[in-house]
Amino acid sequence: MKRTCVLLSALAAAILCGCTDKISQQGGEKRAFRFAPVVKSDVVRTVEATGTVTPRNSPNGIPVGAQVNGKILKLFVDYNSVVTNGQVVALIDPQVYEATYKSAVAQLKTARARLVLAEKTLARKKALRAKDLCSEADLDAAIEGRDTAAASVDQCEASADQAKANLDYCTIRSPVNGVVLDRKVEEGETVVSSMNAVPVLTIAEDLRTVWVQATVPEADVGNIKVGQTVTFTADAYRRRFTGKVRQIRLAATTTAHVVTYPIIIEAENPDEMLFPGMTATLSIETARAEDVPVVSAAAFRFRPKDSERIPGEMPRGRKIWLPGDDGLLVPRVVETGVTDDSFVELVGCEDLVGREVVAGYETPARAKMPAGQDETTNPFMPKRPRRGAQGTAPEPKKR
Repeated sequence: MKRTCVLLSALAAAILCGCTDKISQQGGEKRAFRFAPVVKSDVVRTVEATGTVTPRNSPNGIPVGAQVNGKILKLFVDYNSVVTNGQVVALIDPQVYEATYKSAVAQLKTARARLVLAEKTLARKKALRAKDLCSEADLDAAIEGRDTAAASVDQCEASADQAKANLDYCTIRSPVNGVVLDRKVEEGETVVSSMNAVPVLTIAEDLRTVWVQATVPEADVGNIKVGQTVTFTADAYRRRFTGKVRQIRLAATTTAHVVTYPIIIEAENPDEMLFPGMTATLSIETARAEDVPVVSAAAFRFRPKDSERIPGEMPRGRKIWLPGDDGLLVPRVVETGVTDDSFVELVGCEDLVGREVVAGYETPARAKMPAGQDETTNPFMPKRPRRGAQGTAPEPKKR
């Protein structure tokens, strides 16, 4: 009897051990889920780019040149000088051009005097011809003399105008309101103009309003529209600047099989902190949704096993998964709106606010991590803040 009891006890222990191993094995197959809450927040979709601050209308400034040859007598401005439209900025020695103009004026006076004489001669010839005291040939000669004198006057007037223009070119004026960026010559230096004007100064148009010229890949340019809000930073300052998309240019550039388009952003610069040539890091706002239900984008990447969801036909469309009462996951087809790649707007899902959806599987390594620690070890990968030990995506700022 005692031997029988010992055998029964051993058999019971063996059965119990077998059941424990089976439960543990089943527990090993069952994996925990990570959850992400549905909250109300703002979602802003942006396109990131880099650009360069430039003056308005001319990326490199407006060149002001000398259209005549001569020595620079005087420079009235220097680097960073503020100038106005029409202001005298430089003076070329006008001595030769003044003499040329005076000579042209004198020749014009002579031509006009000859025209007056030719007109009087023609009048006398007409009177004599009326009395048949002058031949037809003499009358024709008088007419030809008058026309020649008139043409000479026109030619002298043109020469005088040209001489006056060259004399005026000796006084170089600013074509716009702006700031002197560069000075190409010094006082006393001789400039020689040939087919093109010799640059003397470079002037940036009023820097209280600047442009930022950026390049955007073709994959993103379709989301950009004129008038969209742009925020950007410059390395020189610890602050953000704002602007608007002013122009989307069609002059595409292909570099290493990547097609990019130039985008012009106009920004106010009242304190003139932004200088031409500064590098700007841009964030172009292409869409915005405020105070709407949002969820982590990871929820749309999760795909459960068939054994983990309720049985039945899988619905079509974008789905998120909700925990059911029986421990199985329930799909919910939702319409999505604006996304910033981290969070997605759920359109018409006010009833889901405050609930949690499945965002992925919980891994043993992640489960052992302290709250807020990221398992990413690649130093070049961006590390995002975590809400807690579950390791879900960062929670948006609640309103």
